[in-house]
Amino acid sequence: MQVLCDKMASRGVGALSDKELLALLVDDVQVADALWDACGGALARIADEEPARLRMIGGLGLRRTRTLVLAAEFGRRVAEARAVEADSIASSDDVVRLFRPRLEKLPHEECWAVYLTASNRILERQRVSQGGVQSTVVDHRLIVKRALELLATQLILIHNHPSGAAVPSPQDKVLTERVARAAALFDIRLLDHIIIAREGDFSFCRAGLIAG
Repeated sequence: MQVLCDKMASRGVGALSDKELLALLVDDVQVADALWDACGGALARIADEEPARLRMIGGLGLRRTRTLVLAAEFGRRVAEARAVEADSIASSDDVVRLFRPRLEKLPHEECWAVYLTASNRILERQRVSQGGVQSTVVDHRLIVKRALELLATQLILIHNHPSGAAVPSPQDKVLTERVARAAALFDIRLLDHIIIAREGDFSFCRAGLIAG
């Protein structure tokens, strides 16, 4: 452990590998090794584990489990706070970075709209619907109405899939088409519709299902 502490002191915390960072958090190299192997060598998978299961891995125990849970939540809140501060969007990856901290772990579906100027400056982010585990009902007319109120020229839809992979459902495709058509009547472009899930994300634009 002292070697890792010395490395952090001399080269900074950013020089630590993911596994080394984990070892310092739990203050035990052997326990960190057990966690690393049990969770497939991924910090994100460790952060997603239920605390009750974490306690049983490699003798982690309650105190160190709490440390990991707090560290994961701290990181999530920092990412969300930085996302709130962002004032422009350049790509679908930017959108995913903005909304993953907010949507990834929700137990229900939410749909959001981001309204933009012609130069991709964010005018507003608005939750347009909240539903259950499998779906949420979105009124495309309200989405376009808000765009007109803001004098937005572009918009992006984002929603999460809490119980499945990031694969668009037939309802998702219908919503995308309806919003795109309604917005086009007022010279407003639907740039993308992005689905966020724990397994990954899906972009209608990247998939060629919408003209970005």
